[in-house]
Amino acid sequence: MSNESNRREFLKQSGLLTGGALLTTLPSFASSYGFNNSADDTIKIALIGCGGRGRGAALQALKTKQNVKIVAIADAFRDQLDDAYKILNQNPELAKRVDIPEERKFVGFDAYQKAIPLADVVILATPPGFRPMMFEEAVKQGKHIFMEKPVATDAPGVRRVLAAAEEAKKKKLNVVVGLQRHYQPNYREIIKRIHDGALGDIIGGSVYWVSGGVWVKPRQPNQTEMEHQMRNWYYFNWLCGDHINEQHIHNIDVANWVKRGYPVSAQGTGGRQVRTGKEYGEIFDHHIVDYVYEDGTLINSQCRHYEGTYSKVDEAFLGTKGRVDSFGRQSVLKDHKGGAIYTHNGKGDGDPYQIEHDELFAAIAKNEYKFWDAENGAKSTLTAIMGRMATYSGKVVKWDEALNSNINLFPDKLAWDAKPKLLPNADGFYPIAVPGKTVAV
Repeated sequence: MSNESNRREFLKQSGLLTGGALLTTLPSFASSYGFNNSADDTIKIALIGCGGRGRGAALQALKTKQNVKIVAIADAFRDQLDDAYKILNQNPELAKRVDIPEERKFVGFDAYQKAIPLADVVILATPPGFRPMMFEEAVKQGKHIFMEKPVATDAPGVRRVLAAAEEAKKKKLNVVVGLQRHYQPNYREIIKRIHDGALGDIIGGSVYWVSGGVWVKPRQPNQTEMEHQMRNWYYFNWLCGDHINEQHIHNIDVANWVKRGYPVSAQGTGGRQVRTGKEYGEIFDHHIVDYVYEDGTLINSQCRHYEGTYSKVDEAFLGTKGRVDSFGRQSVLKDHKGGAIYTHNGKGDGDPYQIEHDELFAAIAKNEYKFWDAENGAKSTLTAIMGRMATYSGKVVKWDEALNSNINLFPDKLAWDAKPKLLPNADGFYPIAVPGKTVAV
């Protein structure tokens, strides 16, 4: 059987071609769009979430060597969708792979439900709070998936992702999560050697994302509370999960990767020292957490948003035979006398953001079931959420307590005139967690 025949069979078995059973579940408009026409070998993509990361992921998908085409696009906001459409069409060569007429541009809270049926591969790049329900829907419809990190903002969301991840495995759906260090050559080479015993047993470490912080989008006249929080999503936990979750997850995930497991407990401290204005919503501007793993190893985690201060985004680990002090492109594994055990020469290393898409689409084109990142993505997300629970409450939080928490941050209703669960006071300030008073789990 030819490679192309194999690919068709793989897509068919994954529910991606218009077999009779699938057609009975799709909207009637699917066939009018030529949805997954068996005469066409194009891998069709739907972009869900048109912000900066969504646009970047879409461009990286277009740059792969496979026969891909973006055929649908969706976002809650029309202006973000229009901006993304313009950017996707700026490069004349890539624009040949963009086929998004007006009728395949979807806007609103339910836009993802209209775009997903039209694709073979779905890119999920909305704010993280929406990830569980969108991932769940994409798996239900039998799609291969690229989804950004983190994959949830609370424990109920993590549990939904874990359940959907099991379904994705059963359906042999490739799922790549945007924890791109897993696709970065220096991390792959260094951690492979750590796992092969180059540093002995890992007995400690530190992970960092300390920086000046990110963008702010102040409240605009006539915005509803829902729109304001959606536009300024980084500062509201139902959407973002705090920067320990949205940003520092990268470094926390590396600790889990190195340890080949997840922490059993977390305790820490945090607060709002510098970014105290109402425009910063409810999130802390610093978190310091001790994560303890099953063998007793303690990994210290630090993240902060202070402008004009020392910045560091990196990881370091100590083993019984040696250490690694940085994961730069010239990473060095050292023995305890300072001698080099291994030096990674990063010259020529590819862009990990591109590599994750190159490998995902190559696997799909070759009929390979190769990527099942969702489970680790969910558990590293829970690790970050557990850290937030610890800093917000001031308590020691155990893994099972965090996983089984029933604190649900998501709004009861999604509509522009609906009220999120967190609301400002008369002066525009939002309630802030108070260690010692805030409930942990």
